[in-house]
Amino acid sequence: MTKLWFFISVSLVYLQIKRTKTMIEIIEYIKTHGYVRMKELKEAGFHTRNISALVRSGEIEKVKSGLYKVPNYENPEYITSFLDTAKAIPKGVICLMSAVSYYELSTVNPSEVFIAIPLSEKKPKINYPPIRVFYWADRNYYLGINEIKVKGNTIKIYDKEKTICDLFRYRNKLGEDIAFESLKNYLGSKTFDLNKLRTYSQKMRIKTVLQPYIKALIG
Repeated sequence: MTKLWFFISVSLVYLQIKRTKTMIEIIEYIKTHGYVRMKELKEAGFHTRNISALVRSGEIEKVKSGLYKVPNYENPEYITSFLDTAKAIPKGVICLMSAVSYYELSTVNPSEVFIAIPLSEKKPKINYPPIRVFYWADRNYYLGINEIKVKGNTIKIYDKEKTICDLFRYRNKLGEDIAFESLKNYLGSKTFDLNKLRTYSQKMRIKTVLQPYIKALIG
């Protein structure tokens, strides 16, 4: 009986060590790849039972159904939120309050990630972070998209000029003061492009709205 219990104890310890090693391997695999889908983890030989256990313990995070990452791994919080959004919503473009915060044109610090998607897209599903979605027609959606590269991942975000124009489009909903503050800081920078700003405003049909503010700031 003593030998039997000894054998059982050794077996349990071995299984625990094997399980712990597997857990570490899963975490390291996800760290290496950044964002990993369940299909990839299965193909790499990892069991769904261990993946679920790591999610429950908080050691890995489910961005949305079937998509996993290691929480806050070597990225600033806002970049991590942008990456999560970009991975979960491939057609999403960072916009408005999130974009203006990224460019440091305003002191706003939004608790949601503001994203734009094409008008024809369905409502996106994502567990985290909280998002605020804007459905835009092609004329406004495709104009002024920039790309940020982070560890092999791409984040789409509107450039400064498009962001300023968007803020004035939504000035009644998001606040005229934020739009004006952002324009003022933009025009006070060394890299502002007035021709580009005016071109965007004309294409977006807000030139008559934006022009008086520009004139008030620079004459």
